[in-house]
Amino acid sequence: MGVTLNIEVPFPNNQQAQIVYDVLRVDREPSRSGVEKELKVKDCILVAKFTAELPRQIRVSINGFFDKIDLITETFDNFGPPVSESYSHFNNA
Repeated sequence: MGVTLNIEVPFPNNQQAQIVYDVLRVDREPSRSGVEKELKVKDCILVAKFTAELPRQIRVSINGFFDKIDLITETFDNFGPPVSESYSHFNNA
């Protein structure tokens, strides 16, 4: 029996949620962690689903997840919100 944790992280707008998603989606969970992570953006909310066999595995993954979100939001705070209306950095990949 596995453990699943669903998290919704709100952002001021869809563009910031999409940027956070694009930054986080490139970091796959290590296979040895035993955690599966699914990310998506719904309006201005980043939706994350973590699945693992043990709660401890999810806890470790969640700590890293929120550390990265904290760093990204600090970057928004320090440099201001995106100045362009369009954001397509990863869309061309």
